[in-house]
Amino acid sequence: MKTKIYFILALVITSCSKSDDMIQVPVAKKVEHKITTHGDTRVDNYFWMRLSDEQKNAKNPDKQTQDVMDYLTAENEYLKEKMKHTEGLQTKLYDEIVGRIKQEDESVPVKVNGYVYYNRFEKGQDYGLYCRKIGNEDAAEEIMLNGPELAKNENYFAIGGQSISENNEIIAYSIDLVSRRQYTIHFKNLKTGEVLSDKIENTTGGITWANDNKTIFYTKKDPVTLRSYQIYRHVLGTETSKDVLVYEEKDDTFGCSIYKTKSRKYLMISCYQTLSTEYLFLDADSPNGEWKVIQPRKRDLEYSVEHFGDDFYIITNDQAKNFRLMKTPVTQPGIENWKEVIAHRPSVYLEDLDIFKNHMVVTERKGGLIQLRVMAWESDQEHYIQFNDPAYNAYTFSNPEFDTDVLRYGYTSMRTPQSTFDYNMTDRTQELKKQQAVLGGEFSEDNYDTERIMSTSRDGVEVPMSIVYRKGTKLDGNAPLLLYAYGSYGYSMDASFSSIRLSLLDRGFIMVIAHIRGGQEMGRHWYEDGKLLKKKNTFYDFIDCGKFLIKEKYTSSEHLYAQGGSAGGLLMGAVINMAPELWNGVIAGVPFVDVISTMLDESIPLTTGEFDEWGNPKDEEYYKYIKSYSPYDNIEKKAYPNLLITTGYWDSQVQYWEPAKWIAKLREYKTDDNLLIMDCNMDVGHGGASGRFQRYKEVALEYAFLLDLENITN
Repeated sequence: MKTKIYFILALVITSCSKSDDMIQVPVAKKVEHKITTHGDTRVDNYFWMRLSDEQKNAKNPDKQTQDVMDYLTAENEYLKEKMKHTEGLQTKLYDEIVGRIKQEDESVPVKVNGYVYYNRFEKGQDYGLYCRKIGNEDAAEEIMLNGPELAKNENYFAIGGQSISENNEIIAYSIDLVSRRQYTIHFKNLKTGEVLSDKIENTTGGITWANDNKTIFYTKKDPVTLRSYQIYRHVLGTETSKDVLVYEEKDDTFGCSIYKTKSRKYLMISCYQTLSTEYLFLDADSPNGEWKVIQPRKRDLEYSVEHFGDDFYIITNDQAKNFRLMKTPVTQPGIENWKEVIAHRPSVYLEDLDIFKNHMVVTERKGGLIQLRVMAWESDQEHYIQFNDPAYNAYTFSNPEFDTDVLRYGYTSMRTPQSTFDYNMTDRTQELKKQQAVLGGEFSEDNYDTERIMSTSRDGVEVPMSIVYRKGTKLDGNAPLLLYAYGSYGYSMDASFSSIRLSLLDRGFIMVIAHIRGGQEMGRHWYEDGKLLKKKNTFYDFIDCGKFLIKEKYTSSEHLYAQGGSAGGLLMGAVINMAPELWNGVIAGVPFVDVISTMLDESIPLTTGEFDEWGNPKDEEYYKYIKSYSPYDNIEKKAYPNLLITTGYWDSQVQYWEPAKWIAKLREYKTDDNLLIMDCNMDVGHGGASGRFQRYKEVALEYAFLLDLENITN
């Protein structure tokens, strides 16, 4: 039986905290919707806010769609009114943030197949120019893609993958105009400037060329779940309807992708889920050939593959919780032929591998910090690149060339801007190629102090935190402090620089990153101890980090703020339920807060691939555990801190209705007069506004929210 839904904007009148104006609070009508699972019945009075993609894309909205749009509009109007008194501050913050950015900027060129490639921005432009020069940097510039022109008249614009044919003549590129991470692939002849008629829709955005300069491979998404599940072969000049399906992932808990090895010898299909991977390979010279499996998938077996000479090099967790490096002949790639190159070490997590003609570079983690280990093929010589800050991030990137002794890596710390180095692996010299410019004339690394400290969680585990503050900031318990974390999917949140952050630091804020369990900073066990039936460790770590910072006089609960996005938004929702008194204000970006309902619905994008992260609530044990922390299901009649929620109407990762339902229920239950506002951007998805500068308007709003709570007005 269908329930007819009516939306009303209840005229609940509350007093604005910053003025005498009377503002109407949006209140959504409750429509009872019962969900029974394992004999347990939950009542979701705001279930009606969920729209299908068909409803969202319809030219003429139906009644339910209009009701939802009215509610979201009401929330946006309420936000505007409640933050109206900060508009001047928001403008100042935006101008500050944008003013630190070098508008005419250029990336460090990368050498690939006889050309140097780079991106550059022109003054005032939100989107970049994608360029190249033949031979060296002194040659004439060729603009391959003109971002400002392609983005003209679009509410949202994002370029996804870009890939050049082996003969350097055709660029394949992908574009998203909706912010659903569903990309359309286009092709351009770089010799003539002609955009080819070939157009491929609903892809992941990645493009991989075979070596024949006419065949490309791409990954299709399921139109409903958005799971990456099919890999097709397309020949330039042919109808896309004739594209050949070369692989389909039948297991709905897996996704798939395709890439070419650095050697350009093999095409690789990667099939992946949280706890298992599988790779297939094909000679890139024979795109119509037969794909072969390296090692068939097995539960709890993860591996990744690179190619060198006659062997595949494999990073795997086989008998190695923190992973080890193996090699196997291309002709006999199965696990029974894997031979150890780097052994497993309980205290060192092996994260990544870069292969060159004379060296390999291994990215490792020890004690929560990145190490870059350089190893020569022809000798036992090896060394580590040295870094000096107490907390930092180092990473290899832009190393497409095989026959070189130069490693390109990036380095940053909480006070050191993003820096790009070219490091000679033979003589151990290095050159700083570029450091992020911070304009305005006031920035100096010497103006800031950075620390790395350890908090002890309630189960005795030590949790690292990275801290930065302006020199002279008094650590007497009165400084405002913003605590940030993510804590899911094994994603490590390393200490890094942000010029945006200076707008808070220079106004007296302390900024802290909590490296909580659920990430992988301290090794694989760090991730495993923060997921599934141990997920609450993530929330406890964050709360205990907050308490530690108060105990050590970095701040107090009157001045303590928290921020997280996506799965970090789940973290925010959980900690304000568990310890609402600890925080004065919280920013929850695109928050994953309706965990139990989302994980029960396999039609929602990404759900099936998440079972090994959160658990499948169709299993009663996982149902009960997820329900015990799911933010939406654990709202109670009590006081909550000041809260700013952000979301995007077109979000494919965390659907807009999760934060919309959450704020509606919080309004119903909370017993305080604290600020509760939501910014729903009707034009964007999970990543927020597109363009180089537009996103900073959202940041300015968030910072104004924090500063306003501290009564900092300029």
